[in-house]
Amino acid sequence: QVQLVESGGGLVQAGGSLSLSCAASGSIASINVMGWYRQAPGKQRELVAVISSGGITNYLDSVKGRFTISRDNAKNTVYLQMNSLKPEDTAVYYCRYTRVRDYWGQGTQVTVSS
Repeated sequence: QVQLVESGGGLVQAGGSLSLSCAASGSIASINVMGWYRQAPGKQRELVAVISSGGITNYLDSVKGRFTISRDNAKNTVYLQMNSLKPEDTAVYYCRYTRVRDYWGQGTQVTVSS
């Protein structure tokens, strides 16, 4: 079992910044993928950014150049730095750990006001 604890998020004005973190604990494999997904009201959950344990990243096109995903393998923690936030970034952000199966965090609300 893997447990994910997210922190960060909140309310920010458009153009502002927020950072999220997600700490994984339990049966953590040395090779895994962690990432952030988001779900806005009435929309499907979508990938925002993912990073492998080797540091390979992938981003949603609309966040490229604004969001940066990183991780600290020693701490089993993944981070998402979000800059130049837009109202359309408003959503619940979920952390995901993938290794054979998926584990999800409880979600954290990010609200960007115009």
